[in-house]
Amino acid sequence: MKRFPHAHATHPQWRMAAAMVVAQLRAQMALPDHAAQPSLGLLYITDHYVPEAETILECLSAEMPEVTDWVGTVGVGVSANNVEYFDEPAMSVMLCDLSPDQYRVFSGVAPLSVSGRAEAGDGFSAHTALVHADGATPELAELIHEMAERTGSGYLFGGLAGSRGSTVQFALGSSGTLSGHGASSGVFHGGLSGVAFAREVDIVSRVTQGAQPVSAERVVTESDGNLVLRLDGEPALDVLLRDLSISLDHPEHAMPRLRSTLVGLIKPGPGGAALETNQTSRQRGAFGHEVIVRHLIGLDPARRGVAIADLVPEGTRLSFCERHVQAARADLMRVCAEVREELEPEAVLVGSEGDVDEALAAPRAIAGAVYVSCAGRGGPHFGGPSAELQIVRHALGDVPLVGFFAGGEIAHHHLYGYTGVLTVFTRPA
Repeated sequence: MKRFPHAHATHPQWRMAAAMVVAQLRAQMALPDHAAQPSLGLLYITDHYVPEAETILECLSAEMPEVTDWVGTVGVGVSANNVEYFDEPAMSVMLCDLSPDQYRVFSGVAPLSVSGRAEAGDGFSAHTALVHADGATPELAELIHEMAERTGSGYLFGGLAGSRGSTVQFALGSSGTLSGHGASSGVFHGGLSGVAFAREVDIVSRVTQGAQPVSAERVVTESDGNLVLRLDGEPALDVLLRDLSISLDHPEHAMPRLRSTLVGLIKPGPGGAALETNQTSRQRGAFGHEVIVRHLIGLDPARRGVAIADLVPEGTRLSFCERHVQAARADLMRVCAEVREELEPEAVLVGSEGDVDEALAAPRAIAGAVYVSCAGRGGPHFGGPSAELQIVRHALGDVPLVGFFAGGEIAHHHLYGYTGVLTVFTRPA
């Protein structure tokens, strides 16, 4: 595996942007340390280009015939190494140096089976998957969880399409579609699509949070759907008002604080078994990857309850929180450092016939990276244009990277908000 060619461009005319992207890709493919015959393309466009999505995919497919498979989606912004494009027409492309037997593109007309194998029965087995989804899809959280169960690791990464208008997803696979579904243009509206990877595709992935707790963690002891009625046995509304030091008798002071307040949830169940492992994150005043941030959407003074934008079963652990720029910057630097540490060689024990010697594990390098960030995180939230991507560049170095700013982020089997999901493909150094 060699470095993944990647390119990005902005222009009011999509054909000019596409021409610049193709020129950059061709120049990199001619370099000895870059892939010369990549077969999988990742394509992200801003919502300015949505009306031309199908034509863009046709153009890139024609200009890059060696790339037989394409996946991607639209975002309110797209990103590349060290730069992000917000509120302007732009595209970002990366070509992955993977053999066709190491991945499968999936969509509504070419799904993965329940076992994670391709419906064509060619022996492929999914281990992880990059997933793009439409946020308006019914029962989306359940579909994401089901998709995770179709992979061997149970790990997904990706995000929801982000657009001020209609949304699109790209999913063009050389393995074709299901019999009876006809030909596909590779551009989809609604549902889930993406690409699944086999076990031998080595990835390292981390979730970075953008919110910081402003209260102690409590347990939901009574709830009704998405209405939290009691926290640690106390009326939830009373706990909220006390934690925020506000009173409903003074709405002019209470309402601004309530609008800026979010809720961090850790739900009970199979995912809760490992929740005790991240006490360090909470002790330093930060959330770990197990926390799902949701909006506070209403108050019920009659029942002394608090309404959350998610179902909140009893036993859920809950903290009130707020978006925090410095915490988001620090946590992004932390996850980038963790990725770098995973790639560093470490001492291992090897030996034969009872003799044990110390050696170094083989170091790994980054072949390419995908960064999916919340649409509410990019730009000025980190202090200036492209500041978030500059943090990633400073931590990871000059590596191929593409991504988009999403309406929700996918990692593990959860749908997150206000987070970033950084995933790198590794190769022997």
